[in-house]
Amino acid sequence: MKLTYTPEQEAFRREVRGWMEAHVPAKPLPSFDASREGFEAHRQWERTLNSGRWGMVTWPEAYGGRALDLIQWLIFEEEYYRAGAPLRVNQNGIFLLAPTMMEFGSAEQKARFLPRMAAGDDIWAQAWSEPQAGSDLAGVRASATLDGDHYVLNGHKIWSSRAVFADWAFGLFRTDPASERHKGLSLILFPLSAEGVRVQAIPQIDGETGFAEIFLEGARIPVENRLGEEGQGWAICMATAGFERGLMLRSPARYQVAAQKLVQLYRRHENEVDPTVKAAVMQAWMDSEAYALSIYATASRLMAGGKIGPEASTNKIFWSEMDIALHRTALAILGPRAELLDTAPDAGDVDGWLGGYLFSLAGPIYAGTNEVQRNIIAERMLGLPKG
Repeated sequence: MKLTYTPEQEAFRREVRGWMEAHVPAKPLPSFDASREGFEAHRQWERTLNSGRWGMVTWPEAYGGRALDLIQWLIFEEEYYRAGAPLRVNQNGIFLLAPTMMEFGSAEQKARFLPRMAAGDDIWAQAWSEPQAGSDLAGVRASATLDGDHYVLNGHKIWSSRAVFADWAFGLFRTDPASERHKGLSLILFPLSAEGVRVQAIPQIDGETGFAEIFLEGARIPVENRLGEEGQGWAICMATAGFERGLMLRSPARYQVAAQKLVQLYRRHENEVDPTVKAAVMQAWMDSEAYALSIYATASRLMAGGKIGPEASTNKIFWSEMDIALHRTALAILGPRAELLDTAPDAGDVDGWLGGYLFSLAGPIYAGTNEVQRNIIAERMLGLPKG
């Protein structure tokens, strides 16, 4: 498969590249997980993107987008990562909740939430996992009890990304107390500042607070904050998971740029490393290109009216394992220096590879563990019986 672009697409690429060169901060922003200061700096970057209508180019213009297609989005992502632009602090919102809301939300919900999301006014966290229901999403116990025109939320959510500083969360709740497993679930949007909502940070191995627990103790949330019909939560969340695993959350450009950096790292140290490392570098580059071609094919299929199905699980396994292998190869090239922080006197060109490797180890866990993804592939794609 060979990618070719139309003159219009090439012109769009030049437009994106020019804007990024003029607006991407000269110095990296402080981590959005380390402090409120870093979080707010990234919120301001979201507002800068929105000022040029770059927050999410595929959205309708009425919600702050440009009404562009998925191929143009992939081009945008390539230029975004090429420019070294900041990570998206609102990725839970723009990449996961927003496309789900486009499909299942009411006109009122779209008008209420999407423009504020695009502007960075509302940063979103995902509240799915629970202490007793991590990868088993159907086992959630958090409840939403109908009381007039409000739901009363009770329960305990965990591993909620960005929840420490975020404004809103979208969570799965059991609205039918007599239901089991996939039935009787609803997706509800709730402000993290609401009475009865308590957020507690979970320090990571690096000391940052990228995750949090959310305790819900009688929080009253208007019924109008339910996304879709009551009891439709499982189907909605599976649609969100498709975006998370198969297309939006991890665009190919993320890994293509990392693979290019890996090649450059290898060339600087080629005479110092075991010759077998060269094969791992080549494999990382080929895998990143293969993933890009696969996502371009997925985007083309969606533009032709197709859907993201269980094959999203194959994508998720591929990019998460590719990410680990890529970073592990970088550490092998760096040798003992790989253990140094970027600020160490003898760090040289360690360039964040250690931090990237530690983060990559979470890839096979978040967005549904790879073990669960393999079960999905076996049962829904290959038609194998349940074990």
